[in-house]
Amino acid sequence: MNAELRLTEDGSHTLFVPEIDECYHSSYGAIQESKHIFIDRGLKFCSNIQLNVLEIGFGTGLNAFLTLNEVVSSGQIINYTALEKYPVEHTLANQLNYAGLISPEHTAIFEKIHSSAWNEAIQLLPNYSLLKVETDFTTFDFSETYDVIYFDAFSPEKQAEMWTSNQFEKLYKCCNFGAVLITYCAKGIVRRAMQEAGFKVERLDGPLGKRHVLRGLKAS
Repeated sequence: MNAELRLTEDGSHTLFVPEIDECYHSSYGAIQESKHIFIDRGLKFCSNIQLNVLEIGFGTGLNAFLTLNEVVSSGQIINYTALEKYPVEHTLANQLNYAGLISPEHTAIFEKIHSSAWNEAIQLLPNYSLLKVETDFTTFDFSETYDVIYFDAFSPEKQAEMWTSNQFEKLYKCCNFGAVLITYCAKGIVRRAMQEAGFKVERLDGPLGKRHVLRGLKAS
């Protein structure tokens, strides 16, 4: 999919896809949105020293980069796997301003996040590995289990096939006990699909410009 660079209200970039008339992030701020949802309500919810993190929708690499910067201070060991059907082109990824706004000292690492080969694990820090998988989530067969899942696909209106109870059931089965799934979408159809899959779902306060987000727990 072709995408265009846009600036959000917190000064960070997002991408707009004319083909589906949707942005990758909130216009109120890409960084503030991703940090509030995926880091503060997802990653920080888990206190295990070692975590397997799965992202559905790698996109701009923002969630992967925010997670990397979080473990610099937390000391956690993260094995990060991201699935993406439509990788962002390198020339466009190189224009994203996340590194300069979040941690300029890790600019080279952010560039490596995008330049590293797909389908090959890479060690970005002693306690952070990244595996980007170019694939269609709806047909992907999981062989690993996870502690944290960032569900960051395009909206149900644009990619309805991604948000079904069958897809969430597939994720539930590859979750470890106590695992958390966090998503920005709090629509009733999504909450019910997560519940049907087995998750215990709670509605949490959302970031600026968004009332709520959903967090699902594998409690049994």
